[in-house]
Amino acid sequence: MSRRRPDQPYPLSRRGFLGAGGSAALLCTLGGSKTLEDASPRDIDRADAFAARMEKPASARQDAAGPGDAAQPQPGGVKREYWIAARSLRWDIAPTGQDEWMRTRVSGPRKFRALVYQRYSTGFGQPIGPAGMPGPTLEGEVGDTIVVHFRNADEKLNQAVTMHPHGVKYSPQYDGSYLGLFTLAGGFVAPGEEFTYTWECTPDSVGVWPYHDHGPNHTLNTLRGLFGTVIVREKGAPRPDVEVVHFMHSFPPNVTRLRRLFHAVNGRSFAGNTPTVSARVGQEIAWHVIGGDGNFHTFHVHGHRWRDATGTFVDNPSFGPNETITARWREDNPGRWLYHCHVFQHQDAGMAGWYLVE
Repeated sequence: MSRRRPDQPYPLSRRGFLGAGGSAALLCTLGGSKTLEDASPRDIDRADAFAARMEKPASARQDAAGPGDAAQPQPGGVKREYWIAARSLRWDIAPTGQDEWMRTRVSGPRKFRALVYQRYSTGFGQPIGPAGMPGPTLEGEVGDTIVVHFRNADEKLNQAVTMHPHGVKYSPQYDGSYLGLFTLAGGFVAPGEEFTYTWECTPDSVGVWPYHDHGPNHTLNTLRGLFGTVIVREKGAPRPDVEVVHFMHSFPPNVTRLRRLFHAVNGRSFAGNTPTVSARVGQEIAWHVIGGDGNFHTFHVHGHRWRDATGTFVDNPSFGPNETITARWREDNPGRWLYHCHVFQHQDAGMAGWYLVE
């Protein structure tokens, strides 16, 4: 009888793969099995149950990453520290119950069990601001390090979660990704555990980037709200007068258990619930828009145009999953304006809001 090596996974039958590992990958690398689009609520439940039973891989238990292994700021840079916890809460997608644009009622249930990143004061003392979507914006300048003390405080879904950043530099210990048998400690932060990530702001990090869960159930948990933003600026670069970050994303009904699909901006659907942006004539506007789901979207602001990266004037650029576009202009056109995704199915399912210029 052969003996399993310590680095070998336990074998799964086909039935076991489809019922456990098949949902565990989770709904993202199933090969011939189900995708998120055709997964039933029961499939989602099984994926969650499997994720809750997963044990920390031996590689993550043995990983000795600590403060001594972390990169330090470059000369002139600083260490920017954040204390962030992942927590669950009941989330209302349309708190007013109305679509202010179309003057209609948002019918049916709107609340579901969300997962969000919440910022705290030093040492996880007190919450800073309300919990919401996206999570707290992490900021740095070239030469800085961003140090995130992360705690998995979710007691409802009871799964390992992480923080994985785009755009910044890091060593494998601070990748924040579940890698199966090769997972390091930052890639599997179990409920009640903490891990400290260190990310470097290098010259090629300048920009606006997403971060999100990349634990073993990241497909579902990112859709539930575990996403946020990293902004890296040139050293000493001035900030725009008005700076906005908008994630354009969706809430699939098989994940939320709601009766309908909602398309959202920062976790809310329909004008009057989605963020209302305000500015004044003469101000410099920087509007960062990030694709937060598996769809392609466009971003359109009525009455405004801006230059894209090639210098061409645009007013409805497209972008894909985890891509960022920045619309930047000097405001000169007062009034009440609509912004929305110009994929009409997304717009009509809630991906629209107000822009008010005094």
